[in-house]
Amino acid sequence: MIASTQVKRVLKTRHLSMIALGGSIGTGLFVASGSAIATAGPGGAIVAYIAIGLMVFFLMTSLGEMATYSPVSGSFSEYASRFVDPALGFALGWNYWLNWAITLAVDVLTTAIVMHFWLPNLPGWGISVGFLALIFVINFVSAKSFAETEYWLSLVKVVTVIVFLGVGVLTIVGIMGSDSSVGLKNYTTGAAPFVGGLPATLSVFVVAGFSFQGTELIGITAGESETPETSIPKAIKQVFWRILLFYILSIAIIAAIIPYTSPNLLGSSVNDVATSPFTLVFSRIGMAGAASIMNAVILTSVLSSANSGMYASTRMLWAMAGSGFAPRLFQKTNRRGVPIAALLLTTLVGGMTFLTSIMSPSVYQLLVAASGLTGFLAWLGIAISHLRFRRAFIKQGHSLDKLTYHAKWFPVGPILAMVMSLIVIVGQDIGSLSNFAWRRLLISYMSIPLFIGLFVYYKVKNKTKLIPLDQIDLTDHRDRCS
Repeated sequence: MIASTQVKRVLKTRHLSMIALGGSIGTGLFVASGSAIATAGPGGAIVAYIAIGLMVFFLMTSLGEMATYSPVSGSFSEYASRFVDPALGFALGWNYWLNWAITLAVDVLTTAIVMHFWLPNLPGWGISVGFLALIFVINFVSAKSFAETEYWLSLVKVVTVIVFLGVGVLTIVGIMGSDSSVGLKNYTTGAAPFVGGLPATLSVFVVAGFSFQGTELIGITAGESETPETSIPKAIKQVFWRILLFYILSIAIIAAIIPYTSPNLLGSSVNDVATSPFTLVFSRIGMAGAASIMNAVILTSVLSSANSGMYASTRMLWAMAGSGFAPRLFQKTNRRGVPIAALLLTTLVGGMTFLTSIMSPSVYQLLVAASGLTGFLAWLGIAISHLRFRRAFIKQGHSLDKLTYHAKWFPVGPILAMVMSLIVIVGQDIGSLSNFAWRRLLISYMSIPLFIGLFVYYKVKNKTKLIPLDQIDLTDHRDRCS
């Protein structure tokens, strides 16, 4: 039955805007931003985040142009297979699904670390299993259940950042926290503002890149948006400025209040919420329970990531089944439009990955390494697909006026996104590359041979070729949604 393979268009504009925004505001900002400042200084950290932020903006406009023209849930895989080569779509789809299924396990493990701040005696595995079950139920109910949960989790993060920005500015000018203003003296402390030169700044590109992972989720949600033609462009416009302002202003404030030489910044991790730069700033003004408050915010960030990961991987598997890249079983949906078989397999793989962390830590580390660069490979695939889509659109005699949304500065945008993605991919472990530490190299870059293996397997098996521009399928494939 056709109805049994359809998802539902139930996501509103506010859902898409907050999902895209919440997808990038998380532990990367609340925790990792401290180590970025410690590594490259205030100037290096700000430059890196601005550069990656601009790249993400162009990437989202590329995705937005394709998603408004043909809004489908498995966007990266579908666009690559239609506009470039089915083998590329196959590799992107399975790699992205595996990435989020493994990330789901990482997130549920992190919930136990965060919860031990309040409940140190509870067994970690019990906490993780409980949150995994919660995330499964949220996604089992409906796409709207996922979106509404994500909306409120993301709202907590956004409010926290806004409060932080206000407190930070007041602290810098001396209204809060001390009798005298902090000013901008920490921008010139020691070797600041640029510490470690270009190599240090480039290393922060990787940190910034991981911080922005998740913004591409808007392409996945497009397939279940009520009004993709209007909601996707609106979400992209809102999200870019908010992300850029939130990240850049937050880092600028942290760098002004806490010198890059502070050992607390370099030790920032979810294992010790007291070292979060947000906690340090809140504590400076005497906020009661600053560590507890930030721990709660970090918990919402981790749950938000797990919730998004469950949704993204489930919809990608559903879409691949519709394209013939996965067994047809995973294309089936229930009456609420939820692909149950895809959801169950994703949960199973996430659960098994979680078990390996307990039973075989070395295997678990390899699994995590295998998913490490997948998000950047997806970004690369989006940029390539958009270049091919636009060229085919012109080649086949279509007017650009027919496009509901136009990507900015084409072709500069996708080309910049490709170059920046490659820089981040290569810079994942630049130390191992320079010293050729092959064992560490294998772990750091494991995603690449896995991706190439998937690509070659499908290409050899099905003898696929690069699709000529005049033969690219530009029809709207949104009919699999209702």
